[in-house]
Amino acid sequence: MSENMLISIIKDAIQTGLLVAAPTLIVSIIVGLIISIFQATTQIQEQTLTFVPKLIAIAIIGLITASWAMQQLVGFTERIFTYIAHITQ
Repeated sequence: MSENMLISIIKDAIQTGLLVAAPTLIVSIIVGLIISIFQATTQIQEQTLTFVPKLIAIAIIGLITASWAMQQLVGFTERIFTYIAHITQ
């Protein structure tokens, strides 16, 4: 296995991981920011107020993007097996 192939595999793994995690992280940040602004304006400092909406939003985004994320992960797995098949010993 050459260095270029190894770097390509690592790059593909990081890119796929970021791509799959991005929708959840973006929605979590946006919901957290909205709740923080709401808490600052109303001066309500309840801890569960941030947790429950984030949990609901992440669950909804998980349901919406589950098939897409699975396709991305299956594609990555297929590329890894293709790399393994082309390794010369």
